[in-house]
Amino acid sequence: MKAFLLAAGLGHRLRPLTEDIPKCLLPIRGVPLLAIWLDLCARHGIGEVLINLHHRGERVQAFLAGYTGPVAVRTTHEPELLGTAGTVRENWDFARGERDFLILYADNLTDADLGALVRGHRASGAPLTIGLFRPPNPEACGVVALDPSGLVQGFVEKPSRPISDLASAGIFVASPALREALPTAGFADFGLHVLPGLVGRAHGQLIDGFLCDIGTPDGYRRAQDAQGRLRPGPRATVWAHDD
Repeated sequence: MKAFLLAAGLGHRLRPLTEDIPKCLLPIRGVPLLAIWLDLCARHGIGEVLINLHHRGERVQAFLAGYTGPVAVRTTHEPELLGTAGTVRENWDFARGERDFLILYADNLTDADLGALVRGHRASGAPLTIGLFRPPNPEACGVVALDPSGLVQGFVEKPSRPISDLASAGIFVASPALREALPTAGFADFGLHVLPGLVGRAHGQLIDGFLCDIGTPDGYRRAQDAQGRLRPGPRATVWAHDD
């Protein structure tokens, strides 16, 4: 199975930490976040990932040069940011021929059961399954409303009045049918340009596991405090690194 591991974010809200270090390499108790993601992918049978690069991409390339794990890694550099959906669109050939594939936001710390999400997606028959979590501040997230079957009935990006307590975790499982929902050109973001058009067609599923967005100083602090809560799993190695 393959996954897009989206790692090109600028990390503006985390400056000065991210002035020289890309957000995906920020250490969680001494372990680069990207190493944690690659370990999670390996544990769930993901054989190949595509990582998009932008800010300080050479630092990510240097990190990957020393990676010896089982996941095959491709990279693509974006001179100008394409947006989360734009990256998937412009690199669609990476997933061509796959029954389904994952789209993962690398600025989250998680131990989500990706396999359970894939199984739920396949049972749903939807073009996209949105992994969901219950955030402490839903007004800062993309909020999703579901019907009892798990069909997405509403999506609002950063609402002043959230329509539910469920939000996108930045973890998606997609089928080839997703392509017709992607904008054909220009900058494209899943929350702004894709998910609203999939209301009534997409599936939503609560992730099994912990998730923390590290995109703010407060989130980064919470990730450091929560690292010990992550489930190690039989093939995990990076969880053992601690200060």
